[in-house]
Amino acid sequence: MRFSRVKEKLRRGEPAFVVACHFADPSIYEMTSLMGFDGIWLDLEHHATSTETAATLMRAARVGVSDIIARCARWEYMRVGRLLEAGAQGIMYPRCESGEEAAEIARWSKFAPEGERGIDGANPDNPYCFAPAAEYIQLANEHTLLVVQIESPKAVDNAAEIAAVPGVDVLMLGPGDLSILSGVPFQFDHEVVQRAYRRVAEAAKNAGKWWGTVAFHPAHAKMLMDLGATFICHGVDILVLKNGFEEMQRQFSEIGFQFDNQLGADQTLGKKA
Repeated sequence: MRFSRVKEKLRRGEPAFVVACHFADPSIYEMTSLMGFDGIWLDLEHHATSTETAATLMRAARVGVSDIIARCARWEYMRVGRLLEAGAQGIMYPRCESGEEAAEIARWSKFAPEGERGIDGANPDNPYCFAPAAEYIQLANEHTLLVVQIESPKAVDNAAEIAAVPGVDVLMLGPGDLSILSGVPFQFDHEVVQRAYRRVAEAAKNAGKWWGTVAFHPAHAKMLMDLGATFICHGVDILVLKNGFEEMQRQFSEIGFQFDNQLGADQTLGKKA
């Protein structure tokens, strides 16, 4: 099996940089991995990507160095196993609310005696029945990365018990959902969010675990790192493309080109079908 680059860097005390890819194009995963990002966040919670397509995207990423950290939806036992068998180095689990729930996802992600993950062995993670079963089980338990997302006020209150669960490697604060559920949508400078950063950081430190979140820009990443965060997520392919196209239109508008942009906020908000 292919060991987690992210987990190895975290073990060495180094920060890991994870970028998200939403387009289901293997070329994007291939390029991103070849460029040397530590991990690629592959999201199956909010996007229509199938497990079969995810396996193809993982295969493209294996030409480079990037981990695939696959996010399932909540309570998806079967998908967790299939994503790991397809070659994901890590699982990102959303909306974890308690230590009990964190223990359940840890059981799904680890083979006995640490958990109850089912074994197949005929997929890329083994790979393809070539690794001795006992060695494979031991290495999978040791090197698979489990990222548990804390995304609600209740989860923040339970951060310490979530962090204490064996098998959980990273606590990841989800500031978007947390801000909405706290009644301060996307007010990331609000004290509710700032306090959550500190509480998650403290819970991770006390339990000897790593923590991280989404960084909006380098200065924000530095602030998070000063709080002890080493799992840093920044950037997503769709926004890179959007921002690039917007800048292109801005530059060429200055010399007389006109664009019928139907995606501006004034065009899309409140528009009837």
